[in-house]
Amino acid sequence: MTRPTRCPCGTGLPLDECCGPVLAGEREAATAETLMRSRFTAFARGDVDHLLATWHSSTRPRSLELDPGIRWLRLDVLGTSGGGPFDAEGTVAFEAHWVADGTRGSMRELSRFRRDRGWQYVDGDAI
Repeated sequence: MTRPTRCPCGTGLPLDECCGPVLAGEREAATAETLMRSRFTAFARGDVDHLLATWHSSTRPRSLELDPGIRWLRLDVLGTSGGGPFDAEGTVAFEAHWVADGTRGSMRELSRFRRDRGWQYVDGDAI
């Protein structure tokens, strides 16, 4: 028997019970944090289509190239504000850990999300 693949977003759940259905378009993200986790998973899996589809049209780039030399390891959600099922806006503070060329690092961001027709990433500031 094969063990299910754990979701890269850090919940500890199998991918097919966590971000997998959001990435596949089978389910919308119910909260800004859920969308943030799915976007991290998309970075970890190289899913540019999901990243662009969940980026708000007011700030979305025309195209996106991911650096194949960066491997995203772990996501730590540091805090949230708003972003719930009944909110129109929300923020998620996070730290994303990576490795590239044998060097480990991390980045911290406060991301802003807006819910129009589903949650979308608007922009973020380094923290």
